[in-house]
Amino acid sequence: MSVNPEISNIADTAVEYKINADRLWDSLMQMAKIGATEKGGCCRLALTDLDRESRDLFVSWCKEAGCTIKVDKMGNIFARREGTESSLPPVLTGSHLDTQPTGGRFDGVYGVLTGLEVIRSLNDMNIQTRHSVEACVWTNEEGSRFAPAMVASGVFGGVFTLDYGLSRSDADGLTMGEELQRISYAGDEEVGGRDVHAYFEAHIEQGPILEAEEKTIGIVTDAQGQRWYEMSLTGVESHAGPTPMNRRKDALLGAALIVQLVNQVGLDNAPLACATVGMLDVYPNSRNVIPGQVSLTIDFRHPDDDVLANMDKQMRAGVDKIVSSIGLECELEQIFYYAPIAFNDSCVAAVREGTQAHGYSSREIVSGAGHDACYLAGVAPTSMVFIPCIDGISHNEIEDVKPEWITAGANVVLSAILQKAEAV
Repeated sequence: MSVNPEISNIADTAVEYKINADRLWDSLMQMAKIGATEKGGCCRLALTDLDRESRDLFVSWCKEAGCTIKVDKMGNIFARREGTESSLPPVLTGSHLDTQPTGGRFDGVYGVLTGLEVIRSLNDMNIQTRHSVEACVWTNEEGSRFAPAMVASGVFGGVFTLDYGLSRSDADGLTMGEELQRISYAGDEEVGGRDVHAYFEAHIEQGPILEAEEKTIGIVTDAQGQRWYEMSLTGVESHAGPTPMNRRKDALLGAALIVQLVNQVGLDNAPLACATVGMLDVYPNSRNVIPGQVSLTIDFRHPDDDVLANMDKQMRAGVDKIVSSIGLECELEQIFYYAPIAFNDSCVAAVREGTQAHGYSSREIVSGAGHDACYLAGVAPTSMVFIPCIDGISHNEIEDVKPEWITAGANVVLSAILQKAEAV
């Protein structure tokens, strides 16, 4: 492999270095066949056979690109392109391959295959870097099969213990540890605990702002803090006919009022707050029985941790009033929390410089969704690159993007990595 002259200012030369747009798109479309749904989306739940198939394809492509592969005990995959000084900490880039049950073709996988494409393009252009470059796959980002979300990157970032991560179970009682063994992705490498020079993650915005403002690149400066809750309401099941309205202990009525409360908490903390009840499970779920038990989930998000804490207080006070007025018992547990994230100034600047060098329209943006980058930010300088998605739709089979957006985001990641990995 030949050695290029030292690049002193990547912003001046970034336009000379571009990814192979057709190859990246073709890779995305080939990966989308794994778990393809009738409506054009994907269903690859974490640690299923389909997840294994997608991992196997990624690993095979990385080996063809000359990478060495390591898998840690949480199943996180690291495909390494060696730098000229292997003792230096690597530059990482990646995302996840698992999807929602009715997910799209780009959420997560775009960031993974952008990392692969960066490595392929560095090979094509005979560019060496001082720091090694690693394309990553993080296990169970979505949290749709195993809660909480982003658990494996959380273990890598020191937020969760390894035992906690491996013990997470799905609705059938199967644990992540058991399923990693079953699909042969329970690696030997320790999870985290090593130096990382920088981490970049490319992702679709999953919201409408970039497309509405006709911006190609979102320069992600921060990520919202999140609190997830699980709640169980218990009343008394009773016959829907003979039981007078004023004698009922209707758990579903309580849940309905709490849904309204959660929505109001979001409105009261507008415009940046988001408040959602996403799951509702009614028992016994019979048309002529007053529901005796309801389980539900609550999701709060805000970029200001003080506001997020006040949302918690407002919700708890309102729940106390509702359950006491109906005579219900309530169990409320916060199962997931991370504080708002401010991404690294130097990494954000690298994204900004790459965007400007390519002449892409852009704006700074705060991520409304959680990403593996949020946990990586605790142990490595980190930033993200957003591209638009059509109508802002994600976590949906109709999720879609324009190929030129895919190319633009990957070119920016390539530029940022060339800067941080120190191309020579």
